[in-house]
Amino acid sequence: MTDALTLPNSLRAQPDTDGHFGEFGGRYVAETLMPLILDLEREYRAAQADDGFKAELDGLLKHFVGRPSPLYYAEGLTKALRRDAPAGKGPKIYFKREDLNHTGAHKINNCIGQIPFASQTSPAYSIVRPRTFGMKIDWNL
Repeated sequence: MTDALTLPNSLRAQPDTDGHFGEFGGRYVAETLMPLILDLEREYRAAQADDGFKAELDGLLKHFVGRPSPLYYAEGLTKALRRDAPAGKGPKIYFKREDLNHTGAHKINNCIGQIPFASQTSPAYSIVRPRTFGMKIDWNL
């Protein structure tokens, strides 16, 4: 059986270093948006190399989101699963408590990453779901 991640044109394969999928090199974005996407990519690569950006993002993740997410040792579940295992064997179950993050994990991770990025780019870039919670975001304050 062939691993889908190693097939050159599998939809499960990740993009290459240029952001292209498969041997034909396409990006899944409308061609009219490519100039903006390339500007955004250039700005993001510059931000990734900026120690100030990293420090601000790390601070927001730690003090606002609550990173790193705490682990909870599931004692009862561990005991139940180890009951039938040989002595000293069996799993130790931990839960990573992503549910303790504000709004869960994926939305806050996306938004928090955009805040320091948008505040240092000109024009300010942000990719948001405009109808989420009925919010309007004005980066030009």
